[in-house]
This record gives sequence, structure tokens and C-alpha cells, in this order.
Amino acid sequence: MRRLGCSILLVGLAVAAFVAFRFVHGWTEAGPAASDINVVVPEGASIADAAVLLKRAGAVRSADAFLTRTKVFGRGKSIKAGEFVIPKGASNAEIFSILQGGKTLTRLVTIPEGMPSILVYERLMANDQLTGTIEVPPEGSVLPDSYAFDKGESRAAVLKRMQDAMTRTLAKLWAERSPAAVVKTPREAIILASIVEKETAVPSERPMVAGVYGNRLKTGMMLQADPTIIYPITKGKPLGRRIKKSEIAAVNDYNTYAMTGLPKGPIANPGRLSILAVLQPAQTKALYFVADGKGGHIFADTLEQHNQNVRKWFDIRRARGEL
Repeated sequence: MRRLGCSILLVGLAVAAFVAFRFVHGWTEAGPAASDINVVVPEGASIADAAVLLKRAGAVRSADAFLTRTKVFGRGKSIKAGEFVIPKGASNAEIFSILQGGKTLTRLVTIPEGMPSILVYERLMANDQLTGTIEVPPEGSVLPDSYAFDKGESRAAVLKRMQDAMTRTLAKLWAERSPAAVVKTPREAIILASIVEKETAVPSERPMVAGVYGNRLKTGMMLQADPTIIYPITKGKPLGRRIKKSEIAAVNDYNTYAMTGLPKGPIANPGRLSILAVLQPAQTKALYFVADGKGGHIFADTLEQHNQNVRKWFDIRRARGEL
């Protein structure tokens, strides 16, 4: 009987040891994922919820076993919400570590400087990782930048971040504006910055372009900015052809060839550097500028100087076969 009892005890101990070994080994052994897997853990999800999601995705063999092991080895630690990349063959321990503090998958939507709101709308609506619908945002309300978002996040939430970023940036730059700034309100700053943005792609020129337009506004001259002719025709999209004489003469709330002062509203979403240029413009006497043929512009204080620069520009275009 004693021998039988000892045998049973030894068998029991062996079984317990095997179970304990399997329990511990199951925490660190390679998982079943045959390739990298993306798993989305919603905001407010518990470890139990995550275990079910991991099982469905094929990252763990058993949701119950994963949950039990996290209670023993996880020591009460919590997990984060977000979209995570679970590597091929990741163990329970590695997966739990990723959910605790690993980097979430970063998805970005980029709004380039000078993008009009109609194109911001189209870009957000075309992104199939976002949900819900939005209206075309007011022109000039979005700060161009790259914005991170979570898979399944609403377009309205992403758009709000873009608009909140513009609100904060404009408030900060407006508070630091130079006395030389000609604009009288933050909205005027956005309107003029949107014109500066569309007139030059050379960042270093923006303060100078802003200075020229500031001088024109002070003296009552027309701004005569070509992008303001195009905006009421396309809402900021590329025109795709030359501007017609009839469009230059068109009288509306935007065409600065047919009116003095600023347009009715912005013609694009200006970036931070263009807003800064308007609020801290270059100190200059220049009233004119024209393309220099190299991607930038030549500035002039007088009409005579400007006309000479225009003739040089036409010569360059003739040599290129553009005229």
C-alpha cells in the first residue's frame, strides 16, 4: 500500500510538474502567427477583450490560456489601446509586452501647404481607413501637416485635430506679430497668407512676397495675384490651362485684378511659414515681383525696374519655346 501510495504521489507530482512546465513554457514559446498580424485594441478594452481579439486574429492559441497567464506573469499591469503589429511567431509574453507599452502602428494623412479645402475633403473621404462623413471645411481652417490617426477613427475627429492645430498656431503667431504687419485681424492674416502660399514655392521668399503685398495694401494698389483669379473658378484646384482675359477682368469677391484690398476669404490652407511671413514681413520698398526662371522671383521697387524684369522673363520663356 505504501508503495502504491508513493507511486500515486510521484505520478501526481510528475503531472503537476508537467502542467507547471507547460504553463510557464506556454508563456514564452513561439506563438501560432504565421506572419505579422495587425490587431486593433479599442479604447476601454480589457485584457480579456484583447485576448479574444488576439485569438480571432490568430496571434494566440487560446484566449483563456493567454488571459490566465497574463494574470500570473503580468502582475496586474494594464494594456494600451491602439493598433499593434504582432510579429510572426510572437510568444504570449512578447504580445503582452507589446500591448503594454509597444509602439502602436502609425497611420498618417498628410495635408501639404497650400492645399485648398476641397482637396482636403477629398483626401479624407478617399482614405478607407477612416469612417463617417464630413463637409468641406471652411477655407483656411486647416493647418497643413501630417496627422496620425487610428484605423477606424472618424474623419470628423481627424479634421477637428487639423482645425484645432490651425487655431492654436494662428493664436500663437498672432500674439507674436510684428508692428510692421499690415493685417488687422487673424482672419486677414489667413487670407493674405493663403495668397503668399500660392504665389511662391520658395520658403525663403515668403517674407518678401508678404512685404510686397503689405506695401500694395498700404498704398491702395491692387494685389493682382493670379491665384485669386483661379479660386472662384475651381475652388483652388489646378486650372489646367492659361487664364483667360475675361477671367482677369471678372468682378467677384476674390479677383484681386478687379478690386483693391484683400479677397473675401482665403484661397487655400496656408502653412505656418506663410502665416509667419505675413505677421513678420520683410522690411522692403518693393512693390513688384516676377518669376526669375529658376523657380524664384525678382523683386522691384519701381514699375520701370519691374518692366525690365518682365522683359527678361519673356526672353527666358521664348528661349524655352513657351511663347
